[in-house]
Amino acid sequence: MEKRMLGRTGHASTVAIFGAAALGKIPQAEADSAMDQVIKAGVNQLDVAPSYGEAELRLGPWMARVRDRFYLGCKTLERTKEGAAAELRSSLERLGVDAFDLYQFHAVNEMKELDKITTAGGALEAVLAARDEGLTRHIGITGHGLAAPEIFQEALRRFDFDCIMFPINFILYANREYRRQAEELLDLCHQQQVGSLIIKSVAKQPWPDDWQNHATWYEPFDDHGLIQAGIDFVLSQEVTALCTPSDPVLLPLMLKGCENWAPLTADEQDELIATGEEYRSIFAASGRVGID
Repeated sequence: MEKRMLGRTGHASTVAIFGAAALGKIPQAEADSAMDQVIKAGVNQLDVAPSYGEAELRLGPWMARVRDRFYLGCKTLERTKEGAAAELRSSLERLGVDAFDLYQFHAVNEMKELDKITTAGGALEAVLAARDEGLTRHIGITGHGLAAPEIFQEALRRFDFDCIMFPINFILYANREYRRQAEELLDLCHQQQVGSLIIKSVAKQPWPDDWQNHATWYEPFDDHGLIQAGIDFVLSQEVTALCTPSDPVLLPLMLKGCENWAPLTADEQDELIATGEEYRSIFAASGRVGID
């Protein structure tokens, strides 16, 4: 699988990183099967969080055996120094590891959340202290929603983050303002050598009120051709990698798609973006914004 440098971190990431949210609600045997697929595909980066159900506990037995082959990222929803320090250590214990490669502020979806993190006594102080202690090598920020690119541009003005994680797909790029802000953010990441991890690459639209057949909080594409198109679109941008969705059923399709991806021309990208107008954004004002 292709690898790309994760900003200035020195890590060459596979273009697929495993979203361990997929392990949050399944038994260990199914989690083991998912990890077998991830390892077979050559994926070398993991993304997990304590808010992902039992995911940390499902990964724990694997970390005892294969920690050295993965760049391990974790997250916190805590916004205070005290809360973030405690949650970081709890995650280390649940995973059975000594340190993270990347620790991120999770679901920073509003500017007021960024304010809480970066103020005196905020979570950033705890993570900086953890970095000084050798408990994490790098620091990142993640978020959802239409405001994410604008918030993260401001975040990079306030602190020299090593990595960001935010949504891109061809449906979101049908929103001209979102596309403009996202492209500005990616340009800034390139200038500052900040890694860019992408979520929601195959998000289709919000679930109908009375129907859901995947573990994702949004309805994903599950057609092989559209999954491949979504992957090809995201990896044709100036990004580091994409995170697989929080559904073990989609995992083999995502891994295969990332192994076989091919760059799209500008015209092919524009054609896909034009079809995005057929769908309703997962970040519609009335819709739920998940944290996976």
